[in-house]
Amino acid sequence: MVQQLLRQLLPERKVDTSAALALLGGSVAALVLWKWLGKKMIQKKMEEARRTRDEGMKKMAKAVQQFREQVPSVQTDAILSLPLLELTGRLREGSLSPRTVLYTYLEKALEVTQQTNCLRHFIPECEEQLQEIQRHKEKGLLYGIPVSIKDHIGHKGHLATCGLVQCLGTLMEEDSVLVKVLKRQGAIPFAMTNVPQSLFSYDCSNPIFGQTLNPLNHQKSPGGSSGGEGALIAGGGSILGIGSDVGGSIRLPSSFCGLCGLKPTAERLSLSGVTGPINGILAVPCALGPMARDVDSLALCMKALLCQEMFQLDPSVPPIPFNEEVYSSSTPLRVGYYDTDGYFPLPPCMRRAVKETRHALQAAGHQLVPFSPPRIPYVMTELFFKTFFADGGRAWLDVFTGDIVDPGLKPQVNSCKMPRLVKKLLALLLKPLFPRLAAYLSALAGMRSVKEMWNHHHQIQVYRSQFIARWKELQLDVVLCPVLGPAFTTGYPGKLLTAISSTMLYNVLNFPAGVVPVSTVTEADEEELKLYQGCCDDPWDRTLKQAVSGAVGLPVAVQCVALPWQEELCLRFMKEVETLSRDKRVA
Repeated sequence: MVQQLLRQLLPERKVDTSAALALLGGSVAALVLWKWLGKKMIQKKMEEARRTRDEGMKKMAKAVQQFREQVPSVQTDAILSLPLLELTGRLREGSLSPRTVLYTYLEKALEVTQQTNCLRHFIPECEEQLQEIQRHKEKGLLYGIPVSIKDHIGHKGHLATCGLVQCLGTLMEEDSVLVKVLKRQGAIPFAMTNVPQSLFSYDCSNPIFGQTLNPLNHQKSPGGSSGGEGALIAGGGSILGIGSDVGGSIRLPSSFCGLCGLKPTAERLSLSGVTGPINGILAVPCALGPMARDVDSLALCMKALLCQEMFQLDPSVPPIPFNEEVYSSSTPLRVGYYDTDGYFPLPPCMRRAVKETRHALQAAGHQLVPFSPPRIPYVMTELFFKTFFADGGRAWLDVFTGDIVDPGLKPQVNSCKMPRLVKKLLALLLKPLFPRLAAYLSALAGMRSVKEMWNHHHQIQVYRSQFIARWKELQLDVVLCPVLGPAFTTGYPGKLLTAISSTMLYNVLNFPAGVVPVSTVTEADEEELKLYQGCCDDPWDRTLKQAVSGAVGLPVAVQCVALPWQEELCLRFMKEVETLSRDKRVA
């Protein structure tokens, strides 16, 4: 067969078929060898990264053991149970030492990561920072508080991997602005947490450091992409963490893990020194924000970060200090609400959470107004996905060059790899049966001109203006709405990228939005889930049903939203929801 092919290709020459076959065989062998060597190099880099992480953990474990031998009487459980506000008070008055608190949380973090694989690396310089804060007379708002940070938030001397092999070779030359400000306020960054590969997932798995598990149920995902933060805090190994959010990456782990989390207006906290696999996407901006066990912790963190130090280090951050008066206000609110966005109906327990919270707010004297967010299918596909796949996904695919693709990302990677014409053709064929899938594939086809890109950016501005006009027309202060949950079984987020419509909306709008746990999944919720139909009776609806099943006892949360730059009002509303839900549970 090969000989015949060679004769057809070179009919007028005498072909030495043996030599040609040898050349062909040698070329194939060289290609196979090259690929094998490439994989060996990737494996070597990953093994070295894991070894470095393990050595760091051993070092921390040894330091903790030495501390325990020196101070055997530490009441670990008592310290770990203290809310952040009480812990800061005890540290400032001196009844607890920063050293005791740091080693207590180091010990607990070691335990939690052994169970969940939530840590990417310990920060050994935390011991130097401990000495540094004890030398200063001035005590910042976060004096002595151990803080965990997401993998890609720069810390001097450490990697920002984004779960990618290509990012394993470069250490950060200086702290990010946010880390500098945390240290200036007396906080002690002590750990960097795991993330999904490329950050573009709401599971938490990458080929280098593996899958992070939900500490509340090891069959479930902690969410993502700030999933390592979610698992560590929910497991008790950190009291305050910093995540990032471009489609729900703070709010989804908070929902899955039963935490409070805030996505601020994108420019409210500095992004200087924060890396990402793809830079320059400005139409839907990334935002940094805090994650913790209660709303007061989020408010204290924002108060600490919104200081002159941040405004001076990064002049692009608006110099707007935290407004304590707004956060502490008790004036009744006019609250818009909805329990479905018309694009991806959520499980019964998440809609129940909105309903019960709405009734509690009404009973507490707040005014509730029905509100329907306009055109979510359009926002999801035409505005959100087209932003990130404007080039048909080529820039995103490039980040996997010389890497192993995590299984959870393969559905998205395979979709992007399809030729543009195939995506468009499939979208056309699937539209009558599966309109959501068809619209998604059409969005993945990307844009073909600068003019189309400019028009896309303009359409986002137009939508924001229309949304705000509707908000003002109803005279709303805040909005109550659902968030995706409960926690998905591991592996399922990669099959349902489009299920994030509940959080994605407020990234497109660039509104501050936070998540508060208000309930847990009941047996009745699980029974009602069996009747769940979704909206299109397509594979996505059936997959969602599978993803959230078996969640009895897991957290159920709601989402609270305010207009841009009104983080304090958003937090004040979150605090109100938190208080009412706690009162209900106590009653």
